[in-house]
Amino acid sequence: MDKPSGSAGRSRGIRSGAGSSQGHPGARGRRPPQTGAGAPPASVWGNPNVGMSRGASRGTPAVSIQPQPSTSTGSFQQRPQAPAVIGRAAAHRDVPPTEGAQAQFVSKDDNRGAVRGKRVLSEIVQSRPTTLVTKCGTSGRNVVVQANYYRVLKKPKWSIHQYRVDFSPDVDMIRLRRAYLAHHKNIFGGYIFDGTVLFCTVYLADKMVNGVLELLTKNREGDTILIKMKHVGIVDVTDAQLLQVLNLILRRGMEGLNLQLVGRNFFDPVEKVDVSGFQMQIWPGYQTSIRQHEQDILLCAEITHKVMRTDTIYQILTATAKEGKDYKTSFCQRVIGTVVLTDYNNKTYRVDDINFELSPLSKFPTKDGDISYIQYYKQKYNITIRDHQQPMLISRPTEKNMRGGQNEFIILVPELCRATGLTDDMRSNFRLMKAMGEHTRLNPQRRLERLRNFNNRLQNSKESVEVFKSWNMAVDNALVEVPARVLPSEYILMHKHKALCDQNADWTREFRNNQMYVHVNINRWYVIVQRRSLRQIQDFVRLCIRAAQSMKMHISEPIYEEMGDDRNASYSQAIDNTTARDPQILMLVMATNNEEKYSCIKKKCCVDRPVPSQVVTLRTITPRGDRASGLMSIATKVVIQMNAKLMGSPWMINLPLRGLMTVGFDVCHSAKDKNKSYGALVATMDLTSTTRYYSTVTQHLKGQELSNEITMNITYALKAYRDEHGALPRNIVFYRDGVGDGQLHQVFNTEVHHLKKKLDEIYVSAGIPTGCSMAFIIVSKRINTRYFVNKQNPVPGTVVDDVITLPERYDFFLVSQSVRQDSRLRGDEKYAYIM
Repeated sequence: MDKPSGSAGRSRGIRSGAGSSQGHPGARGRRPPQTGAGAPPASVWGNPNVGMSRGASRGTPAVSIQPQPSTSTGSFQQRPQAPAVIGRAAAHRDVPPTEGAQAQFVSKDDNRGAVRGKRVLSEIVQSRPTTLVTKCGTSGRNVVVQANYYRVLKKPKWSIHQYRVDFSPDVDMIRLRRAYLAHHKNIFGGYIFDGTVLFCTVYLADKMVNGVLELLTKNREGDTILIKMKHVGIVDVTDAQLLQVLNLILRRGMEGLNLQLVGRNFFDPVEKVDVSGFQMQIWPGYQTSIRQHEQDILLCAEITHKVMRTDTIYQILTATAKEGKDYKTSFCQRVIGTVVLTDYNNKTYRVDDINFELSPLSKFPTKDGDISYIQYYKQKYNITIRDHQQPMLISRPTEKNMRGGQNEFIILVPELCRATGLTDDMRSNFRLMKAMGEHTRLNPQRRLERLRNFNNRLQNSKESVEVFKSWNMAVDNALVEVPARVLPSEYILMHKHKALCDQNADWTREFRNNQMYVHVNINRWYVIVQRRSLRQIQDFVRLCIRAAQSMKMHISEPIYEEMGDDRNASYSQAIDNTTARDPQILMLVMATNNEEKYSCIKKKCCVDRPVPSQVVTLRTITPRGDRASGLMSIATKVVIQMNAKLMGSPWMINLPLRGLMTVGFDVCHSAKDKNKSYGALVATMDLTSTTRYYSTVTQHLKGQELSNEITMNITYALKAYRDEHGALPRNIVFYRDGVGDGQLHQVFNTEVHHLKKKLDEIYVSAGIPTGCSMAFIIVSKRINTRYFVNKQNPVPGTVVDDVITLPERYDFFLVSQSVRQDSRLRGDEKYAYIM
């Protein structure tokens, strides 16, 4: 909104074959027979004859997903079976949470690369020029920073051997496979077994017969189990796949810290914090990764938090039932789409539907016969289900589950499921967010202390030490120190004044008595406001006029368009009435933040009746308590925004290049329709001589290649530049946002390639045979790197381009803003690299 300004993981399925005595009820989407002992009784939660909600699992086969009839908003769509990835390792099935991040590898003579969770790992993108001697800059003041990295001191000198492991008779459960193989762990040394492939440093050729090693063990019943191991390849110490194995070793070592895996990260339930007054817990945890950096293999450790709610889905159900008669619809709206945690196996699931016909008394088949959910949980986990008539939750298997062969619905008991994440009501609760912030916002000293505590636990835990010792690894106990630079402060240019940007990157006070770089006087403008709020907005408008006068900008008294209410139709009618009188700009006042009203206003002002508009909320501009003294600052910022929307320019900096076009491109995804994405491009028209810009937005389907939109939009931007200056820009700096590591290969080989080809074509046709001079810079904001200067947050302009950067990239880290509280705040550091 243009007004002034002052976690759950993916679900993991549980597999249970029809003939397995270890079957989990979550693996069965089959509705039990409606006659006999298996029929669910009439329930206080609903008549079983009423039907099921959206996507209910009536009549669903146990081994496949079929479209189902529905009585609410829709039906389950048939999910296509994911294509299998060709590789030497067999399919992963039943991967438990502690191995959820494990990888499969093919031998080094196989050019297909590594396979991670049945997904081919993208190849490394080389953006560093081969002729570049060093990417370290020289300008600025030298400083030394500490980063949240630890060196891996002992780089392993071994090669990793891969063995394909088969069991006869076949053993379905990964847990049992590991247990049987652990009987012979003395011959492997340090090893990792993902259920199908074993990785270890020992070559067992002397124990093999015809290339196969056979081992015998017994199960609980005394039956003999034959284990066959076949050598299938080697991951050499020089291979990139080695880092994947190092990460697996680290995760195995972290198991000795008595942490709990939730999603992909480890959290400490012992150190959990109860948020007083709310049914909420905060679990501290760690995000870790090992990667090859400039000179060393480094372990990155970042502090993270998991918000865990203590209320169960059953509590939400009972609370909803007390609210009204149509509790089913309300319950479905609250629960469907949420992620729940089951404490008995520490797994998360997404709730896709609710089946009011099933209950804990319903039965599902196992090898030993049908068993009810009540009996199963009592036998398996010693859990007593209290309410025998509650409906059951339905979770569809994820794509990962389906790739592993599990395509059955997962049935969950509301009483045993804890809700996770924050609702919109919780996010708007100021008291709750403030209470959570006291525990999640860590100042640099607390963050460093937590990092040291993590390292001490890793170094002193007996289990962790044994794991690292068995693999001949060691992790340094001191944070990495990195040479860095602080760039000189820039001068902020105004109309006849320049101000030096201070260490807080704030020059707001300079506007109090100085004219903006380029301003536009506002002579005709309207304020659309509810009649009952007229007095408050008039007081604020007077502050805006006073703020503009100090900036040598003239703002006339506006004409007020009063509304009787704040319905969307009232805003639309008021906009129609005022735009008919040709205003320069409209100011619209909303009572509170409301996404629907805001979207309606902006659509009307941008599409139906194009006119510049400034939206403010009454809560922000009304004096209240200690805010009364800060309203002048808010008014100043509103005036600056209005001037910018009228083609003015608040400030400028000294640009060393003329003929430069700076381009920014980003992608956002529709919150209402996940299949739609929008790409936005903004280009400057040489800011040394004009403050005009070109902007455009294009829509494309989710997952569609963006190269067509980028090349088309940059072509239009170049045309606008040539219309403005009569020539093409000499240089182009292209900033690309919204790209993850998994998309780099696509961006480099598709977008950059097509963009360069199109630009060269345009420049050559314009008589410039050398083509276009362009730098393509990818900016990443969501990173785990944190660094500190003298145990404090670094000042804006701090650049790190050595030690913790990547050897294959032309990259650097930049602190782009001032952070006073938490070094974890988004935008604290930005990571960029040039392609």
